[in-house]
Amino acid sequence: MPDTAPWYQTAVAVLKRHDIRLVTYVPDNVLRPLIEAVHADPFFTPLIATREEEALGIVSGAWMAGMRGILLMQTSGFATLPNVIASLAVPFQIPVLMMVSERGTLGEFNQGQALVAKTMRPVLDALAIEHHTMSRGDEVEFILDRSIRQAVATRAPVCFILSPLLTGGKVFAA
Repeated sequence: MPDTAPWYQTAVAVLKRHDIRLVTYVPDNVLRPLIEAVHADPFFTPLIATREEEALGIVSGAWMAGMRGILLMQTSGFATLPNVIASLAVPFQIPVLMMVSERGTLGEFNQGQALVAKTMRPVLDALAIEHHTMSRGDEVEFILDRSIRQAVATRAPVCFILSPLLTGGKVFAA
């Protein structure tokens, strides 16, 4: 029987199962249901960041101190991260978990978002970062669970890209 829970409820359950308590994020409307769920649950320590590089640094420091965390952001925020991923997360073998709400596709009006959407996956590939795009609710649990296990076991970052097909994306005025 397929899971009928919304994607963000499934994500919360998987994060808890893997003891991922720290949730750093830059505000994003698409991620709002997940962010609100994290704030409502005392299991989590949510932390708002001013920039994605700051959030990645916080998650990295938490890992070094023995706490697991995840970074939530939108596509344009990912564009600021390649240097910090290449100079911190990869060489120091920090299994940074990144969750990106995908913009730049399916009717996007913002050219900046569209450009980053076209370059995000090639950049992840160039940095040898495992990444998975989730488009359906029935794949969220499996992808998150297995990828978190792999990231921790191999001490390597992983990026979860949330397709607008999964989240409904950003709603634009016509």
